Amino acid sequence: MTEISARKLMFYVGTYTRRGSEGIYRFIMDPSSGRLSGGEVVAKTDNPSFLAIHPDLHTLYAVNEVGEFNGIDGGAVSAYHIDAESGDLTFLNQQPTHGGAPCYVSVDATGQAVLVANYSGGNVAVYKVKADGSLSAPTDRVQHEGSGPNPKRQEQAHAHSINVTPHNRFALVADLGMDKVMIYDLDPARGKLTPHNPPFAETPAGAGPRHFEFHPNGRFFYVINEMGSSVTAYAYDADTVSFTPLQTISTLPDGWDGNSTCADIHIAPSGRFLYGSNRGHDSIAIFAVDEVTGTLTALGHESTRGRTPRNFAIDPTGTFLLAANQETDNIVVFSIDRATGALEPAGIEVNVPVPVCVAFYPQSV
Repeated sequence: MTEISARKLMFYVGTYTRRGSEGIYRFIMDPSSGRLSGGEVVAKTDNPSFLAIHPDLHTLYAVNEVGEFNGIDGGAVSAYHIDAESGDLTFLNQQPTHGGAPCYVSVDATGQAVLVANYSGGNVAVYKVKADGSLSAPTDRVQHEGSGPNPKRQEQAHAHSINVTPHNRFALVADLGMDKVMIYDLDPARGKLTPHNPPFAETPAGAGPRHFEFHPNGRFFYVINEMGSSVTAYAYDADTVSFTPLQTISTLPDGWDGNSTCADIHIAPSGRFLYGSNRGHDSIAIFAVDEVTGTLTALGHESTRGRTPRNFAIDPTGTFLLAANQETDNIVVFSIDRATGALEPAGIEVNVPVPVCVAFYPQSV
C-alpha cells in the first residue's frame, strides 16, 4: 500500500436523526490539503450517536441512542460490514443494550468483544463478535450504583464511555454520575467483565467524568470532566493498575464565567499536545503535555466556528483536527501546527445535520 499521505482518508459521521439527519454519513479527506468530499448517507438508522471500527477494518459498530428498542426499555447497538474500497456499509445485525441512551461503543484490541456504555441506564454491556463481524446477544451487563454531589446531573450512575487499557487487560468506564472511572478485568474471549481491586479511580467531586485518553507512552491517563470543564491528569502504573492524580486544569479561559460543558478529548499522535472540546464556550482547548511528568500547560483556545462542539477527531497523520458542531450542523477542519500545537482554520467545512461523532477509517483508501 502506498503511503497514507499520498492517498485519501475516509471517515464516518454519527448523528442524532433530527433536523433532516438520516443516520451515518461518509466523507473522504485529502490528507495533503484537508479538502473534504462525499457526504453520502451510508446507513439509515436511529440516533447512531457514537461509532467504532473493528481492528480488522471490516466492521463498523454504532450505538442507537434511544430509550426503547423493540418494545424493550433501553437502546441498541448495530453492526455493519465495511466495503474497504467504497466505504459502503451493509447492515449485519442489531442487539439491545439493556440500558437507556447508549452513548459510547468500543472494540477491544483483539477484536473479540464490543463494549457499550448506557448513559441513562447507568450500566455497561459486552458482546462477542461473530466471524462475520455481527454481534452476539449481550454476554455481560454490569449495573453501576452510586451518585454524586450534583442532584440534577448526578442523581444516579451515568456511564458515559468505555474503553480498554493499553495491552488490553482492563476495561475502564467513565461514570459521570458517580465521579469515578470504574476498573474491570476484561476477558475478551468470554465477553466478561470482573470488578478489579481497586474497583475505581476517583475524579474531583462534581466534575462529571465523560471521556478519557491514554498518552501514547502508556504512563499517563487523562479524563475530561463534562461538568467541571476540566481535565484531570493521572500517572498510570500498568503493573498495579493504579491511577495517581497529578493535576486538574480548567479547559476555559481565566475569568470566563458563561455556561459551558466539556465533551471530547484527544492527544496528538506525537504525544506532545492534548485537546478538549468546550460546549458553550464553543472552542477547542489546547494543552502542552510534559512527557516526563505528565502534567499539562494551557496554551490557549480556538473557536470551533460553530455551536456545541460535541466530538472531534485528529486524522491518522496528525495533520488536521475535525470539529463536529452539533447545533450548527457543520464540521470544520483545522490544521495542526506540529511544533506549537496551535490550530488554524483550514477554510474548509461541510454541512452535516446534527453531527455527534467523527470516526476515521484508520488507513488510506
